Amino acid sequence: MKIFPRKLGIQQRVLPSYRVPFFDLLAQSCESVSLFAGQARPAEMIEGGKPQVANYVEAKNIHLFSGSCYFCYQRGLVRWLEGWNPDALIVEANPRYLSTPAAVKWMRKRGRKVVGWGLGAPKQSVFWKRFIRQFDAMISYSRRGAEEYAALGFPREKIFVAHNSVSPKPALNPSTGSGQAVERLTFNVQPVILFVGRLQARKRVDSLIRACAEMESNPRLCIVGDGPERAALESLAKEVYPSAEFVGAKRGAELKPYFEQADLFALPGTGGLAVQEAMSYGLPVIVAKGDGTQDDLVRAGNGWQIQPEDYGALVSAMKNALSDRARLREMGKESFRIVSEEINIQKMVEAFVNALNSA
Repeated sequence: MKIFPRKLGIQQRVLPSYRVPFFDLLAQSCESVSLFAGQARPAEMIEGGKPQVANYVEAKNIHLFSGSCYFCYQRGLVRWLEGWNPDALIVEANPRYLSTPAAVKWMRKRGRKVVGWGLGAPKQSVFWKRFIRQFDAMISYSRRGAEEYAALGFPREKIFVAHNSVSPKPALNPSTGSGQAVERLTFNVQPVILFVGRLQARKRVDSLIRACAEMESNPRLCIVGDGPERAALESLAKEVYPSAEFVGAKRGAELKPYFEQADLFALPGTGGLAVQEAMSYGLPVIVAKGDGTQDDLVRAGNGWQIQPEDYGALVSAMKNALSDRARLREMGKESFRIVSEEINIQKMVEAFVNALNSA
């Protein structure tokens, strides 16, 4: 049954592989979906993907400048709209994308609705207030982002929260001891701390290595991933924590044994898509605060949020976590509950469909 029985167009700057399952699931709830997205700059190291259900049209991204001065123009956006002729359009709510106003204008001329989708907006910004006014509804990644849109005067009844998710709803409960989730009735004699992600400076894996050296429990640190910082991190580990294990990049089913054997998942730097996957394996988590999506995902009942550059907070959180292994198991169960019942791509699709039907 199509719960949004109309043609939908979606504009994205790029289409990362991790977002493909969500778009394909959304396409199953609509009459048809077409995605318009281009390629990232090589330095961004974003792995692209291609949907199986949604139609995909590649944009010609023209990247202008960099850093805080970055802008992007997507050639062919209006031509794609003319060919697809969608009943509704979802666009990234980012004023740095210079071709978006033309797309909104094209839809407006035909009396069709445009929904913005974004992280949030700066407070007390007249520019942003004018920018979001052009949309018929707003979809926010987080509750914090929704409050930021509301603070700029966007009607609350037209703001929808679609918790940022890259993982499907886990099929089973941890108590079953089978499937993706894991029954954790015994404790590792040596606690296992797991990191999964690209080895970049912003991930602060160096802090994680140093923090492990301060733990009296002498945890086993397992670092899954690769990247430009790997050699430097391996060199650091030899000096301060020689037992740290670097297992390289793993994907898909290759990650399963690492999640299953871990006691605690730690991501002390910014970014990171593996947090929800770790939670689906019944793991408590330590994450750095960021754009607001972590606020909804990680709570006192299932983990700790720390400032990205606060090494003392990382050490304190790790000591706290490892001081009570029984409590750690209960927090892991709460992690599983959150991604089972509240934050997963199925729930994300529901929020998008609600926003579309409302608009």
